[in-house]
Order: sequence, then C-alpha cells, then structure tokens
Amino acid sequence: VVAYEASSQLLWLEFRSGKVYRYFDIPPAVHQNLIQAVSKGAYFNRIIRGRFPYSREAHDIRQSRVSSSQS
Repeated sequence: VVAYEASSQLLWLEFRSGKVYRYFDIPPAVHQNLIQAVSKGAYFNRIIRGRFPYSREAHDIRQSRVSSSQS
C-alpha cells in the first residue's frame, strides 16, 4: 500500500510483512514513478531505500487489523 501527502512530501509504504514506514522529503516525481513502476519493489530498492530519511510507524497495519477484528 502506498500513500502520499504532496504538501509535506511524506510517503507511507506498507510492506508485505505489514510493517509501515514513513519516508520524508520525497519529491512528487519519485512518488509518481513509484506508482507507475512495473516492479514497485525494484523501484523502491533502486531509488528510495537508503536515499531518504524514514521512520517506522508505531503500529503495523496487520497487527491493527487483527486487534480490531478480535474486539
């Protein structure tokens, strides 16, 4: 899953593991190219990983879904 906020150039990525990371200072063109990439994983590894600051979100999406479905 990919989410992007152009005004603050924040990119959120949910990986297959369910872990969510927020990437900072992502130009709009990088986001657009990621969305259009044939292989998002290859694009991420080549263009984003190790080149932009990031933080891991406190809650993983899958953990939240499991917790809320058990309530």
